[in-house]
Amino acid sequence: MPKICSVSTYQMPYTLTQQEAKQLTADLFQQHMPRLERLLQVFHNGGIDKRQLCISPEWHRTPRSFAERNQLYVELATQYSVEVIQQCLKNEDFLASPITPDSVDAIIFVSTTGLATPSIDARIMNILPFSERLRRIPLWGLGCAGGAAGISRAFDFCKAYPTAKVLVVCVELCSLTFQTEDIRKSNIIGASLFADGAAAVLICGDEAEIALQCAVPHIVHSGSKLWPHSEQVMGWDIQNSGLHVIFQKSIPSIINRWLRPFIAEFLEEQYLAERDVAYFIAHPGGKKVLEAYEQALFLTTEQTATARMILQQYGNMSSPTVLYVLEQFMLENKKSDEFGMLVALGPGFCGEAVLVKWGE
Repeated sequence: MPKICSVSTYQMPYTLTQQEAKQLTADLFQQHMPRLERLLQVFHNGGIDKRQLCISPEWHRTPRSFAERNQLYVELATQYSVEVIQQCLKNEDFLASPITPDSVDAIIFVSTTGLATPSIDARIMNILPFSERLRRIPLWGLGCAGGAAGISRAFDFCKAYPTAKVLVVCVELCSLTFQTEDIRKSNIIGASLFADGAAAVLICGDEAEIALQCAVPHIVHSGSKLWPHSEQVMGWDIQNSGLHVIFQKSIPSIINRWLRPFIAEFLEEQYLAERDVAYFIAHPGGKKVLEAYEQALFLTTEQTATARMILQQYGNMSSPTVLYVLEQFMLENKKSDEFGMLVALGPGFCGEAVLVKWGE
């Protein structure tokens, strides 16, 4: 089975407490939204204490064009990708010896918060010594589901090429998309949740030459599911001023009724049930989303504790968030032969699930 051999996450240069985020939002919107104080209560209900940002919060007090935001996205996404890849390829917590970039066979770059053609992975190749024959697979538009989807696509690649080493790199700079003149409720909810993050995962095929320090998760199975005609549940409304968030308040109730049949069918394909899964590696979209996971899949708060901690300390970073959760599970060096399930939901409306089993 292909295995997740290393993971690394990035610490952004700025930290914003939830109270500071609330105050900044109040300062920016109070003259335009008469009922703003009531809406600002969402900052206390999301289960977030602080979050990390790529730019100073004061940056938002000056109007910014879409072009300016996107140029900064390209520069910073490239920089953070390079740094998190270097960390991943030499992470001594998981690797007995470092991996050189030129031995990597493919890179899957995942992002939804900016636009770049050539894509960011091409720019990374101009900085790090990857092979010119490296296979590039950029994924755009999967939002919060992108981290799990990237792992799934790497799994597919490694099944086709058993000697392969594949990097999955997720970078989201959600703060650069924040619209200071959008007075819709969904924009305020987004401001209460979203943050910036970057993470990289190294996935290797069965026959790849690699020395590991500890037991790591082997990928057993992956699955995707789309809810047809649900484009308005979450995503972007792309306007002249940039990316405006679409975020329905019904998302937790949708998870409650939609997720369980998907996961039950997904596990049945491997002759398993929920009780066979010891570790739930969830993308923590928000406090209500985690509660919906618990209700839909009969999980305990102990099973979602790691995801809740990442949400509390980092906020919702979109696609990389589930990789921050994965890193914590891998650092705990779980027992061999125990199953874990990595789950994330995103625009489409869609779900991505990855079944793993810890092994030497």
